[in-house]
Amino acid sequence: MSVSVRLAPCFAVLLAAGAAWTQPAPLRRITINYATRTGTTWPLYIAKEAGYFQKYGLDAKLVFGVHPAGIAMILSGEAVMTNYPLEQAMIASSQDGSLVILGSPYRKSLFALMARKSVARVQDLRGRRLGVSQIGDAPYNYAVGLLAKFGLTPRDVLWVPIGTDVNGRAAALTSGRVDATMITAPVYFRLEEQGYKSLANTSDYDDIYAPTVYLFKKSAVRADPGLPEALVKAHAEAIKRFYDDKAFALKAYLKYAPENPAELARVYDRYAQTNTFERVPYVSAASVRYMIDHPVDARVAAQMKKFDFRSVIDHSLIDRLVKEGFFQHLFGPAIRDEEQRKSALAFR
Repeated sequence: MSVSVRLAPCFAVLLAAGAAWTQPAPLRRITINYATRTGTTWPLYIAKEAGYFQKYGLDAKLVFGVHPAGIAMILSGEAVMTNYPLEQAMIASSQDGSLVILGSPYRKSLFALMARKSVARVQDLRGRRLGVSQIGDAPYNYAVGLLAKFGLTPRDVLWVPIGTDVNGRAAALTSGRVDATMITAPVYFRLEEQGYKSLANTSDYDDIYAPTVYLFKKSAVRADPGLPEALVKAHAEAIKRFYDDKAFALKAYLKYAPENPAELARVYDRYAQTNTFERVPYVSAASVRYMIDHPVDARVAAQMKKFDFRSVIDHSLIDRLVKEGFFQHLFGPAIRDEEQRKSALAFR
């Protein structure tokens, strides 16, 4: 038997072992909830389409579900994360402390209080029907904030729960079911073209806070601390891609939520100009205080005022990523000043 023949079996074993070593690890299948088909979810679309989830070892499935579906999915383990409005996340996490907020990547939507053509101003909504998806959801809270700017309270209007997202609220307005409702861009652009009136917009008031947060279940984070890190990193890369690549950002959004491309481009430009997506996603102390000071009702007010939110708002992951230089590596050294400023303003 020749030397080459004797070595053949060993060589084959080495080749097989080498092939096994070079095989990429299988992607972990996870589900992420998103509570609204608006710009809030834009980075998730980009992370999915650009392969950032895969880069961090995740096969992510994005599942839509309006409040309170997202909370239910997190609590049941059906979803590992949701990008949720801060107020709803605070209310849910203060129930029993089982949830945790690990960052805030989004400041505020272009949210307009749209009304029928016969309504001239916000004050004229007194005694009229105002549509929301659910009482206590984000559109409800934003509407309450805008009403207060014009001297109205939640008791001054008739609330009509629609039970669906922005498209359902728009349909309720155009069908005459409600006299006014909260509508995000670019949907309200089309309503304006039809003659409906934008009475007020949350983007015009810096003291109306409407951020979203990364919401997880505490037990899931303890069991797998690498998972939230992978998700936050993938989301951060998507935010960078948003600012760097308008064409790709529009393409990704349109795949998941078909809109008029020209109208969506207007939304993109406004988001980019105002830095709507946070490069360093700390939860600000001012936004937390706003939610506590503007509760949905008396019961929620009592619940939130007695709860220590330091037990459910955790910046340790963002702090560590800052310390390790992740954001500076991703966005460049100029981000250092923003890291220091956002850290100083964070809720602690």
